Amino acid sequence: MGFDQYHEPPDELSQETRTFARMIISLIEEAEAISWYEQRMSVEKDKDARAIMENAQKEEFKHFGMNLEFLLRKKEDWRTELQGILFTKGDIVKLAEAAEKKVD
Repeated sequence: MGFDQYHEPPDELSQETRTFARMIISLIEEAEAISWYEQRMSVEKDKDARAIMENAQKEEFKHFGMNLEFLLRKKEDWRTELQGILFTKGDIVKLAEAAEKKVD
């Protein structure tokens, strides 16, 4: 893979920023993999093959969660905002608007 993940010259970016960019790319890749498995499972006729895909998708979801947690540990405002949205009940949009106000 090239360095097209950066929008600024990599040698001008701090190590922390380069790591952050890598983790964002990893998060995106995990989300894509989750989607690919979902699509594959929806058309797969073989029960055993589908079970293997389901298992693989669960692994991708775990990796997605690990990447997200890493990023949230680096960005406290993101954590604060998502705490008002994730694992709650109620209107998601209203919860998001209220959570956003907490960090603005």
